[in-house]
Amino acid sequence: MKEYLLLFRNASGENGYLATTQDMNEDMPKWQAWIGSIAMQGKLVHTAPIEYNASIVTNTGVAAGPHKEANSVLVSGYLICKSDNLEEVEAWSKTCPILKYPESSVEVRPLVPFPIS
Repeated sequence: MKEYLLLFRNASGENGYLATTQDMNEDMPKWQAWIGSIAMQGKLVHTAPIEYNASIVTNTGVAAGPHKEANSVLVSGYLICKSDNLEEVEAWSKTCPILKYPESSVEVRPLVPFPIS
């Protein structure tokens, strides 16, 4: 089985995520069910939300704040899973709870294992 990284992206405010406490309370059972369905198949490796606070390190220094794309979209969480094929992971991604938000997306990236010598 190959491992895949799912990056969850969503729009944010100037100093934090847009999701309200009510949104989070409503969404938590959906996330638990969605992640649980992957885990029940024995295909969940790891998952976690990502704090808003960040720093960006480049060869010229360190800047405060998360990297934001157009429309203030940023990575808000990730999931690593394993599957025999990309199509299965894409099918899971199409039912991800984050997709209820207009600027959201799930990016699916196959992981390349480092060779062990």
